[in-house]
Amino acid sequence: MFEVKDLFVSYGITPVLHGVCLNVKENEMVALLGSNGAGKSTLINTILGMIKPTSGSIIFEGENIERLAPHQIIKRGIAQVPEARRIFPYMSVMDNLMVGAYNSSAWRMRKKTLERVFNMFPILKERKSQSGGTLSGGEQQMMVIGRGLMSNPKLLMVDEPSLGLAPKILEVVYDTLAKLRDEKITTILSEQNAQQALSIAGRGYIMENGRVVFEDISENLLNSDKVKKAYLGM
Repeated sequence: MFEVKDLFVSYGITPVLHGVCLNVKENEMVALLGSNGAGKSTLINTILGMIKPTSGSIIFEGENIERLAPHQIIKRGIAQVPEARRIFPYMSVMDNLMVGAYNSSAWRMRKKTLERVFNMFPILKERKSQSGGTLSGGEQQMMVIGRGLMSNPKLLMVDEPSLGLAPKILEVVYDTLAKLRDEKITTILSEQNAQQALSIAGRGYIMENGRVVFEDISENLLNSDKVKKAYLGM
């Protein structure tokens, strides 16, 4: 469904990504792992068209998209749940969700999609009239995931969902992300928290200094002594 092939990206004359390759199958959740500065966010921003690669290919449903504008990429069915949530705190939960349905095809489907979001996250339906800023951290994360789903994405990229969250809220967020997996929503989960991400994703890619250094099914990555010592803090 989705493939990145031999992708190189530079900021000016400074190389940042070095021949990155990854692929995602339909209905699969894949973890994209690495510490801060490993290149995960650069890769996501390049997939979204906000950064243009120096060379390499990004192929989505058989089409090369690496030279398309961000709005063209989103229209084809790729959406992002940004890190640090980035909500509209003074707007209602309902209005925050509706922001995600801004393109014409998603707007036509908004009622059906909203019903699906509320079925996944009943607390959002209960609090649909509240201001987004009054929700807990975990509820805000549900809201931004719901906002991403309102665009009816074929591929959802979730960027650093555990960033800045307390352990108790982190558990709620990962229960939320597990619902994406159970609903078979094709997902790239970008995370520093490798153990949490691999607990729900089927496969994982580990990045370091702009390169993919390991790729395997989650079970093998979690059981590898080398990976555990170098990247999982175990």
